[in-house]
Amino acid sequence: MPRRPRVAVVGSANIDLTTFADRFPKPGETIFGQRFDLGFGGKGANQAVAARLCGADVFMVARVGSDLFGPATIENFKKLGIDTEHVKQVEGLSSGVAPIFVEPDGQNRILVVKGANDALKPADVDAAADMLRATDCIVLQFEIPLATVYYTIAFARKHGIRCILNPAPGQAVDMTKLSRLDYFVPNESEAETITGMAVRNVDDARKCAAKLVNDGIRRVIITLGSKGSLLAGHGLSEHAPAFPVKSVDSTGAGDAFIGSFAVSLAEGVPELEAVRRANLYAGLSTTGVGTQKSFYDRKRFDAEWTGRARG
Repeated sequence: MPRRPRVAVVGSANIDLTTFADRFPKPGETIFGQRFDLGFGGKGANQAVAARLCGADVFMVARVGSDLFGPATIENFKKLGIDTEHVKQVEGLSSGVAPIFVEPDGQNRILVVKGANDALKPADVDAAADMLRATDCIVLQFEIPLATVYYTIAFARKHGIRCILNPAPGQAVDMTKLSRLDYFVPNESEAETITGMAVRNVDDARKCAAKLVNDGIRRVIITLGSKGSLLAGHGLSEHAPAFPVKSVDSTGAGDAFIGSFAVSLAEGVPELEAVRRANLYAGLSTTGVGTQKSFYDRKRFDAEWTGRARG
């Protein structure tokens, strides 16, 4: 049996507080919601769980608060088989939380309070160096300090480790710090925030991705929701359409995409096929409520892939 891929996630862990309503309230307005759901989230944690469910050995580098959510988050990782040696509680800080508001069509709006996630520093990456050097891939997001993101990218480059950056939430970045990054995976709004170029369709995505590639990134994948995703590099621009699903909650779909994509690449799946697999995995995640608990395990996903890949 070939060894399982080893994926490290240096990133955030939050508690998701999800409210479902017929519509979003207007400024100053109070309305009744339909139902409420509390679950484990955070982009880093979600990506780690997706990678684990897709079959990888997963190692988390994160910080949680000294509140009741901290130990619960660590225990959730352990229950799922994710290594928590480098997940630590920070005294005096709250855990990260994410109030999420979802409309009937699955559209969501999210407010993130970073809490202890902001305490993840470059020194913590150094403390995990032995583990990180033994992985096939390092995954990053923007819910931790940018200094830590930049430092980890440089670490991965120095040691020849594949690095995937999900620039979410979108914010201004120093593109020189992303030079020769292996994979840069924003959605439409994140791509627009970073480049200033609107991304409303596939043609827009091609132009935006070309700019990012010219800025020194090796591969860019812009996820486009129901339009699928675009894979771009020097001399490369491939659109991978989405798979039709009945979406009820799109929260965490981007994280599902990242986790699936990281595992497929580590398993040696060809690049474009890895993107297509991630499209399906992300789409399937929207058919359930919440983030981590809506992600498919490998057996269930493989059955879907076998039945739909030729479609």
